[in-house]
Amino acid sequence: MASSLSNISVRELKKAVLLRERIEALERQLASILGDATPAAAGGRRKMSAAARAKIAAAQRLRWAKHRKGVAGPKKGRRKMSASARARIAASARARWAKVKASGGRTLAG
Repeated sequence: MASSLSNISVRELKKAVLLRERIEALERQLASILGDATPAAAGGRRKMSAAARAKIAAAQRLRWAKHRKGVAGPKKGRRKMSASARARIAASARARWAKVKASGGRTLAG
């Protein structure tokens, strides 16, 4: 049953929720006629509206769809720096350190 619920559409889910609410209403009517308290009526659980349940279910389906889409895609490799860019960065670092050492400093900050 759990696997069939993950493939259900929003429209079908709304129909199922409406049907469940009708069943619960009929059970309440039956209980009032027969005079026995059902466990659902005796409990203190809060009810969520059908619209809220449908919204949550739709959002969860969207999250799972995004997750499945992300898992299937190929991984990107690491970007590599060109040799000339690496040389430029190294040269500028050497120039900075040379300037620091020429002024008698031991750190870049000072």
